[in-house]
Amino acid sequence: MDREAIKKILPHREPMLLLDEVEQDAEGNALGRYTVRGDEWFLQGHFPGNPVVPGVILCEIMAQVCCAFLVEKAIGKTPYYTGLNNVRFKKPVKPGDTLEMHCQMTKAKPPFYFASGRGTVDGVVAITGEFSFALVDHETK
Repeated sequence: MDREAIKKILPHREPMLLLDEVEQDAEGNALGRYTVRGDEWFLQGHFPGNPVVPGVILCEIMAQVCCAFLVEKAIGKTPYYTGLNNVRFKKPVKPGDTLEMHCQMTKAKPPFYFASGRGTVDGVVAITGEFSFALVDHETK
């Protein structure tokens, strides 16, 4: 699915929508892609002359990939991170890189979901980790 289809599932919008596309394989795992353009807000000052995507942004991309493929469960919900475990940063992600994030659900106890992810750039691992989140009804004011 492309960005417009992703927007029908996730509540994220620019500049926090950090996915260009997501697809699901036959086993129910997700593959998401994001190409770092170089003009993103999170690269301003991180680091001048040597821009690197912050680790926390890589973790956010991982979570968005996972939430995007929960299609029917995520609509009308807000995904809240509830935990990150065993996160490892193996390679810097820089402008021009296309990050491919592979995620799989490991456990579900609605509204809590547990997953693992691995992000690669040109086949080289950039990030790995386990995480959890809760899908909560949208709050209205």
